[in-house]
Amino acid sequence: MNESRTILVADDDRAIRTVLSQALARAGYTVRATSSASTLWRWVEEGTGDLVITDVVMPDENGLDLVPRIKRIRPDLRVIVMSAQSTFVTAVKAAQRGAFEYLPKPFDLKELLAVVARALSAPASPVAQEGGEAEGERLPLIGRSPAMQEIYRTVARLTTTDLTVMITGESGTGKELVSRALHDYGRRRSGPFVAINMAAIPRELIESELFGHERGAFTGALARGVGRFEQAAGGTLFLDEIGDMPPEAQTRLLRVLQEGEFTTVGGRNPIKANVRIIAATHRDLRQAIRQGLFREDLFYRLNVVPIRLPPLRERAEDIPLLARHFLDRARASGLPAKQLDQSAMDRLRQHSWPGNARELENLMRRLAALYPQEVIGGDSVHAELAEAEPLADPETRTSETLEQAVERHLTTFVAAQKDGLPVRDLYERVLSEVERPLLRLALAATRGNQIKAAAMLGLNRNTLRKKIRELDLPVVRGLS
Repeated sequence: MNESRTILVADDDRAIRTVLSQALARAGYTVRATSSASTLWRWVEEGTGDLVITDVVMPDENGLDLVPRIKRIRPDLRVIVMSAQSTFVTAVKAAQRGAFEYLPKPFDLKELLAVVARALSAPASPVAQEGGEAEGERLPLIGRSPAMQEIYRTVARLTTTDLTVMITGESGTGKELVSRALHDYGRRRSGPFVAINMAAIPRELIESELFGHERGAFTGALARGVGRFEQAAGGTLFLDEIGDMPPEAQTRLLRVLQEGEFTTVGGRNPIKANVRIIAATHRDLRQAIRQGLFREDLFYRLNVVPIRLPPLRERAEDIPLLARHFLDRARASGLPAKQLDQSAMDRLRQHSWPGNARELENLMRRLAALYPQEVIGGDSVHAELAEAEPLADPETRTSETLEQAVERHLTTFVAAQKDGLPVRDLYERVLSEVERPLLRLALAATRGNQIKAAAMLGLNRNTLRKKIRELDLPVVRGLS
């Protein structure tokens, strides 16, 4: 029965002490509550209590500073930390100092009671590491929404492990920020953080980029090349856009994850893979598996701990906090200081943010750079959002997006190659179906400026002009 378990509660807010005491008592626990850290410490020294629930900010001592002291004299006594300073750094500090769980205020009583029950039934755990903590309130991740608080707690727990992590989310949601946080606050923070984007490297070079190569391994290999696995030794290797990894590289990566070692391209001697792997993608990998584009066994090797980052539209309550943060960053980079009035904040909340936090940051920088007034209003925000909106293209206004069309054609390619069928005609059809709307979108986004559109597409201007003529695309005169 719960009445045999005593819970120590420390919080300088009388209302919170009362609510917690009543809820825990109704659940059958014995409760001792105090407003001071010194009284809590005396109870712990006396051997009283089976669980501690403490606030961070108290009049006589910081609750986080108490946690390692408690763990030193009573390692099996669980500590739950509460804080109104519901930031990522607070969550990480709580985990690093040995707290069983961190809960942001205001908290849900049902959730707290569930955490209490879990803490009292959990097996003994080793004392958390001390030293090397993140100092100061640097905020690699920002937001007070429930979705972000859950991510804070998950990342905080993972900083004491080397588990492989799979981060998913739309473009612009902060996947690399999470990977950097896992590294910077984790056990491998003294080692290198090495990132590689699979979508940005030619398919034929990915294996060499990852695993390195020996001299003479292929044409142009005039010297031994060190791959990203060797560069990241002792640290973290971030595999961004893992869904774009070609099949042959997937096979080699799977072997590394299974055996813990690799060989360079053209090499024979195995090299120990001393890295933590964090992967990320904006794609639906389960769908890619069904389409034969991604190995199922590799997926399960990478998806040990999944973290899904919510799009900005699912955490609209974080938009004002993010907007102020991005304006502060713009000022730190030399742009004028700006503020947003309430109408501007309201307009930001109404936007769907297809580009997520990256789109919001770009908007804040434009507002800081282009508008002379110190306080930005809703009309200015509305004008910038309307200006940045890509012009609608009738060829893309179908039930199938451009990305879905490309994936559909890739699936057809794979099937044709497996059946030994020629793919040249299919390739021409893909170009005709995909290239034309892509060029139209680039021209629309740049208001017909061919120089900017060519740069966006990675083409030179003459090539773009030729394609415009071949595809009979409309041209906005005066902007070419």
